[in-house]
Amino acid sequence: MIFIGETINGGSAHYDIKGAILGRDADFIRSLAVAQADAGVDYIDVNAGTNPDREIEDLLWLIDVVQSAVDTPICIDTSTHSAMKEAIRQVNKTPMVDSINGDPRMLEEFLPIIKALNCPFVVQGLDRSKSSMPKDMEEMLIILDRIFAASRKMGIDDESIHVDPMLMSIAADHTAGKAALDSIRAIHERYPRAHITCGLSNISHGLPECSLINRTFLTLAIGAGLDSVIADPLDTELIKSLYAVNLALGNDRFCRKFTTAARRGFPVIK
Repeated sequence: MIFIGETINGGSAHYDIKGAILGRDADFIRSLAVAQADAGVDYIDVNAGTNPDREIEDLLWLIDVVQSAVDTPICIDTSTHSAMKEAIRQVNKTPMVDSINGDPRMLEEFLPIIKALNCPFVVQGLDRSKSSMPKDMEEMLIILDRIFAASRKMGIDDESIHVDPMLMSIAADHTAGKAALDSIRAIHERYPRAHITCGLSNISHGLPECSLINRTFLTLAIGAGLDSVIADPLDTELIKSLYAVNLALGNDRFCRKFTTAARRGFPVIK
């Protein structure tokens, strides 16, 4: 499981990241970066989530603060072309890029950069040059086919791609969880060498007992083919579930990872 720590996100409902950004509270951001690095994440997601007229400045500030605290690579999380370009220049280590979509301009502009960096990147099955989300899974897969065709033409390996099925909140649509699991299975079958990721907290947004919902969905999603996740590594119960799922699926030889993690109280992902 490739784990991307989600806590440094200006849209976070759990941590007041936007307040820390606006107030330039570097110590708070550094503390979250260190906690996630200590938990063993593969990448630290950095998303300013502020107004477009200041997003570049805020995103670059966040990157500098995180890099001053930890060596863990950064996942650059922005949908703004200009912010993405500036952030790529700012990082010290090969980043993960989140997210690329089927907008022809974005593919033309960023796939050569991704190829040159040889970095992993997240793709979404939508086209932001159009006004609406895909109406169903088939339309999403058509857009993903276009993205994969473009990346393969550039010589980018499918293993560099993390497909995000774009989780919707169950609070808004009670069938959203099942639809997401169906999408994960379809994506896994269609692009078996690619990774599948998700912003896990989206599934429980607006509901009580979010941690319970998140870890329940994560268990089902891993069984469906999910092998990457953008989630809170400081959620101890979620990490316990992750170890248990790997154990139940036969991915933990001699149960060593689970028993070792249990002895230390499950605070670390790996």
